Amino acid sequence: MYTSILPSPVQKSFEDTGFNIFIHYGINTFIGKEWSDGSASPSLFDPEDQNTDEWAKTAKAAGAKGIILTCKHHDGFCLWQTKTTAYSVASSPYKNGKGDVARELSESCRKFGLKFGVYLSPWDRNSPLYGTDKYNDFYIAQLRELLTNYGEIFCVWLDGACGSYMDGKPAQVYDFERIYATVRALQPHCAISNCGPDVRWVGNEAGKTRKSEWNVVPEFSFDVQKIAENSQQSDDPSFRKKGLDAMSEDLGSREVLDAFDSFIWYPAEADVSIRPGWFWHKRENLAVRSLDNLTFIYYSSVGGNTLLLLNVPPNKKGRIEKRDQKVLCALGERIKAHFSAPVPCSYTAENADPAFPASNLATEREGYFRAGGIEQSYEIEARFSSPTLVDKVLLRENCDFSQRVESFDLFAVTEKGEKKVYSGTTIGFKRIATFKKIKASAIRLVITSCRLEPYLEIFQPYAFNGKVPSQPLTDKIAAFIRGVGQKMYYKRLNKQKQKQEI
Repeated sequence: MYTSILPSPVQKSFEDTGFNIFIHYGINTFIGKEWSDGSASPSLFDPEDQNTDEWAKTAKAAGAKGIILTCKHHDGFCLWQTKTTAYSVASSPYKNGKGDVARELSESCRKFGLKFGVYLSPWDRNSPLYGTDKYNDFYIAQLRELLTNYGEIFCVWLDGACGSYMDGKPAQVYDFERIYATVRALQPHCAISNCGPDVRWVGNEAGKTRKSEWNVVPEFSFDVQKIAENSQQSDDPSFRKKGLDAMSEDLGSREVLDAFDSFIWYPAEADVSIRPGWFWHKRENLAVRSLDNLTFIYYSSVGGNTLLLLNVPPNKKGRIEKRDQKVLCALGERIKAHFSAPVPCSYTAENADPAFPASNLATEREGYFRAGGIEQSYEIEARFSSPTLVDKVLLRENCDFSQRVESFDLFAVTEKGEKKVYSGTTIGFKRIATFKKIKASAIRLVITSCRLEPYLEIFQPYAFNGKVPSQPLTDKIAAFIRGVGQKMYYKRLNKQKQKQEI
């Protein structure tokens, strides 16, 4: 039943990116605010040394695949030459009103081999149309400009944040279906994230992810009103420190899914800033995330079946601060080093379909492994040509057949015998299983629970080349408490459903 839920081509393409950079930049950059009310003069937007090539080069060095620009934040100030409003770069001194940040960055992205995406806030505190039916026409006109004049767009990022009560305006009813239809018509290969049908928000802005992230979730997860309710409603710094309380810890286990009747493929994306705020503030120049912290976020998100969107805000000059550049370049170098030595392996499996043997796991994207039938467990061994010091294994399911693996163990085969080095739950699009370095002659994968037979694309051990930072103990405790509470809730929900069916 659950294995019939599959990703769309758009979702598969977007999941391939794995890690992208967010650029929060605009009028707020020049007035020291996270949120502004749309009254700040466009004359304040005046970067003296803006360099979008530097932004793209830094993103590339970090290992990102694309950049998403805040073309319009909640204040309504537009970073492109729009015909919809005078509240834009056209009314600013930047390049004598001829500048177009969206165009400049899109060209830089193409120059450095990156994808380009747009963030367009539905909430607009400057537009006099906000709160009326005409605002939807206004928003669609802006969306059309961005989707037709700036080349291929790989993502449209919406935002559930809304505080219309702050301006004494009526709440705007966004025409999301029209937004989706416009994106599909103008950019058919573009993903729609956050309040969109392709990618869901992980539930916090702290870079915290779930231990078990499922792509197959109840259909109710795609409820834009619930997303909006759980999103930030005011400029509150504490919101960016919150853990997984806006979304449930478990969205896709059988216990959860059994309580519902309809399901969708809906991968998660974790958005987090390299600094305490989303926009640049001089006072935060000494509060940039450390290399170890960013590395842990990378492994827990990208390595945990979750997309990562890391915000890097340019300063008033239009440049990325040197401190930010340094740690991002170091992140890219560290990740590259960690995965620089895949161990050559020969693969064997106890029960393999002869047409899809375990040997297909040796290289990415060249075939896949399928078990010969449904069993209680499945074992695959990756044997090395000689004993090697290893500390991580990359796993990937073939999601053309849905997400199936529910739990697995990894054993290191050493001269002293076998040792369990890792116990995991989901795999999905990507799981990076890390453990203490150990000298082994083989790694054995045992899938202990699976929805029907497994379909695996990658089972690749890597030689040790630098320590991977571990999860803070406080995060582990908090996740455990949330998980226990949710299990109790779904047990009650399932009992109620069973009584109703009787």
